[in-house]
Amino acid sequence: MRLRFMLGEIAGGIRRNMAMIISVVLVTMISMFFLGLGLLAQKQVTLAKGYWYDKVEVSIFLCTKDSTAVVSCVDGIATPAQRDQVKRDLESLKPLVQEIHYESPEQAYARFKQQFKNSPYLSDVSPDSMPGSFRVKLSDPNRYDEVVAAIDGSPGVEAISDQRKVLETFFKLLHVLSVGAVGLAALMVVCSVLLISTTVRQVAFSRRRQVEIMRLVGASATTIYLPFIVEVLLAALVGAVLASGVLWLMVEKGVADLFNAGERGGDVIALIGSSEVLMVVPWLVGGAVVLSIIVSWFSLRRQVRV
Repeated sequence: MRLRFMLGEIAGGIRRNMAMIISVVLVTMISMFFLGLGLLAQKQVTLAKGYWYDKVEVSIFLCTKDSTAVVSCVDGIATPAQRDQVKRDLESLKPLVQEIHYESPEQAYARFKQQFKNSPYLSDVSPDSMPGSFRVKLSDPNRYDEVVAAIDGSPGVEAISDQRKVLETFFKLLHVLSVGAVGLAALMVVCSVLLISTTVRQVAFSRRRQVEIMRLVGASATTIYLPFIVEVLLAALVGAVLASGVLWLMVEKGVADLFNAGERGGDVIALIGSSEVLMVVPWLVGGAVVLSIIVSWFSLRRQVRV
C-alpha cells in the first residue's frame, strides 16, 4: 500500500507539474551535454597527441645550389660526402633515432609535381632546386633538441624542421576549446542547481496542504521528501540520457563523417568514437543523479519542515 501510494504521488506530481519537469529535463540535458563535450574534447586532445607523436618526423634539408646565403651551404649543393656524414651522425644518435629515410632531389621533385600538379608555378621549379632531405623518426619527439644540437650547422645542412612545433599550436587550440566547453558546462550546472532548487520549492509550496496532512498523520521525512526527489531525479535522468544520445550522434554522424569523407580521410587524424562516448556516459548519468538528489534534499529541508 505504501509503495502504491508513493507511485501514485509521483505520477500525479509529474502530471501536475509537467512544465517544470520539462524545464528540468532541458536544462539538465544542456548542462550534461556541455560537460560531456568538454570531457570528450580532453580525450580528443590526448588521442590526437598519441596518434601524431607516433608519426612526428624531424626533417633535415640539405643544401641546394641556391642556398649559398646559409653559412653551412657556402659551397652550394650538398656533396655525397656531406650527405653520408649527416647520415652517420644521425645513426650515432640511436636509439633516439628510430628510422632514417633519405629523399633525393629527384624524388622530392616527383612528389612536388604530384601534390601541386595544377599549380601555375610548377614550370618554375626544377629538380635541382629541390633539396634532398632526411626524414628522421624519433623514439621520443620531445628530445628533438638533441638532434638539432648534433646536426644543425653541419656542412651541407641548410635547415632542420620539427613537425611537433607545428602540431603544438593545434593542440593548444584544442585544449582551449576543451577548457571553454568545461567552463560553459560548469556555468550550466550552476543554472541547473538554481532551476532544480526553484522547481522543488514551487512544487512543495503547491502541495503545502498535502504536506501538512502527512505531518499530522505522522509521516516520516523520507515519506514526505521522496515523491519530490523522485520526480526531479527522473527528469534529470531523462536529461542526461538525451545529452548522451546527442553526444553519440555528434561523434558518430557528425565528426567521423566530416573527417572521413575523403579517400584517405581516416589517415588525417585519430578520432574519438563510440567507446569514448560510452566512457563519458556514466559520468553524465551519475552527475545528474547526484546533483538532483543533493539539490532536491537541501531545498526540501529549507522549504518543508518535518
